Amino acid sequence: MSEEQRELLYDLLTKKAVYGLDEAEQRELDEFDAAIVTDEFNSLEITAAAIGLAGLADEEPLPPHLFSKIAADAKAHVGTVEPETVILQDAAPIYGRDEIFSDRPARSWFGWLGWAAAAVACIALAINIGLTRFKPDDLARNIPPVNVPRELTTAELRDQMLQAATDTVRAAWTAGNVKELSQVVGDIVWSDEKQKGYVSVRGLPVNDTSKETYQLWIFDKTQDPKYPIDGGTFDIRSGGDVVIPINAKLKAQGPQMFAITIEKPGGVVVSSRGKIAAIAKVETPAG
Repeated sequence: MSEEQRELLYDLLTKKAVYGLDEAEQRELDEFDAAIVTDEFNSLEITAAAIGLAGLADEEPLPPHLFSKIAADAKAHVGTVEPETVILQDAAPIYGRDEIFSDRPARSWFGWLGWAAAAVACIALAINIGLTRFKPDDLARNIPPVNVPRELTTAELRDQMLQAATDTVRAAWTAGNVKELSQVVGDIVWSDEKQKGYVSVRGLPVNDTSKETYQLWIFDKTQDPKYPIDGGTFDIRSGGDVVIPINAKLKAQGPQMFAITIEKPGGVVVSSRGKIAAIAKVETPAG
């Protein structure tokens, strides 16, 4: 191989390691003998080792046995190393590129620059592999999930209040004055301390929200029975058991009865009680 061909090979290998080759350049590289290309890549490791040896500090001498191994490998890959070019002394001097490759024919500055770039590319490749072995996405996938408590359903909150609140009152629903709603069942629970409660009901039909809504009323011992406390409106969108939180507009103390009426959309301030869907009387007040 001529020196010009060798220069071209080094340049192609360097560019492939650092930037990558286009189609034309890859065809040029493919024209070289595969064995020669492989050999040049192997010798790159020796060159990188030599660059590293040249940069060692004086206080870190190269052990003689290590130098002998590198020199032997260098002889096999890149040329002959004459024993007289290196003098091993007790102080174990630092060996640079000139001592290791003193008998190799001199190359142009551009050729050595290509080798240096290739060596740097190898080192950069090794670092890149190390840094990308565990990508941020992989690390994120391996992080154990935080044990975030599951949000309780309305029915579970109702059960929890029944177990935890000592002042909870509970009353069962019975039919009101609407004959078609004689099958309404369920109950209502309320806590004065928490000012919270839940309606649990089954048997109320799905209402047409453009025409009507259901409204809860709380009759407590401090309120005039003519003006019970508004407990909020709600709609029934499907059959089966329904659990609805109470939204009392005023503070309720000692409820004695609850009622569900059918009102116009949005509810009313004072009910005419013309359509009472269900009534629940408190048999045992809290205490």
